[in-house]
Amino acid sequence: MDQVALITGASRGIGRGIALELASEGFDLVVNYAGNEAAAAETAKHCVERAAVGGHTIRVELCQADVGQAADRERLVEFTRESLGRLDLLVNNAGITSIGRADLLDATEENWDALMAVNLKGPFFLSQVAARWMVDQAKADTGRRPKIINISSVSAHAVSTNRGDYCVAKAGLGMVTKLFAARLADHGINVYEVCPGVIASDMTAPVKEKYDQLIADGLTPIRRWGEPSDVGRAVAALARDAFPFTTGEVFNVDGGFHVRTL
Repeated sequence: MDQVALITGASRGIGRGIALELASEGFDLVVNYAGNEAAAAETAKHCVERAAVGGHTIRVELCQADVGQAADRERLVEFTRESLGRLDLLVNNAGITSIGRADLLDATEENWDALMAVNLKGPFFLSQVAARWMVDQAKADTGRRPKIINISSVSAHAVSTNRGDYCVAKAGLGMVTKLFAARLADHGINVYEVCPGVIASDMTAPVKEKYDQLIADGLTPIRRWGEPSDVGRAVAALARDAFPFTTGEVFNVDGGFHVRTL
């Protein structure tokens, strides 16, 4: 049974890791990117190759869109409809880091608004647009179980006073997950939150030295950096319907960071 996944922010990093693992499962993909078309094309190439290893022939379509913009969100879903015909999985992964990493007392409304548009408003309203279509699909084909997966962060519950906007956005995304889980359950649509910890990516590259030491000192019980593939495998497990009696749940992919010790 062919399945289609739309992954936002999938040109590199965690998004690419998710795309590769879903390709291994045989999903046709829409790889969304904000600006780096070359990186998105590279992701698509790797996905086709990865799928072939597993005996799958998949389609991978690229779509530029800024999820912080209403018109782009509508266009992204319509592109998925026109190019691949259906939507079984939405992965809200696109996000930006705190601009300038300003101290809480120096944070600006301009930077706050820019981050919230992508990291919180984007997933909420993209889920809304996608969910309307998913509901129609579920009514027409009761054998399908569409899903929405939000990629959050340990910053949803761990304070960083120089990234207040990022923390608030990720905490808010947790409530977005619960809201849509409650609203869509009657339609057979499950919604999940995957919460990565310290993951090796372009976003974390500037603080690599800092976290190398923190991890060595025991920041996480599993003393290594997380990889995009770690997050991708978690998403793939949810996508293959391994947890049909679960919705609104948080899946931590953080090396045990969330485990409190004395």
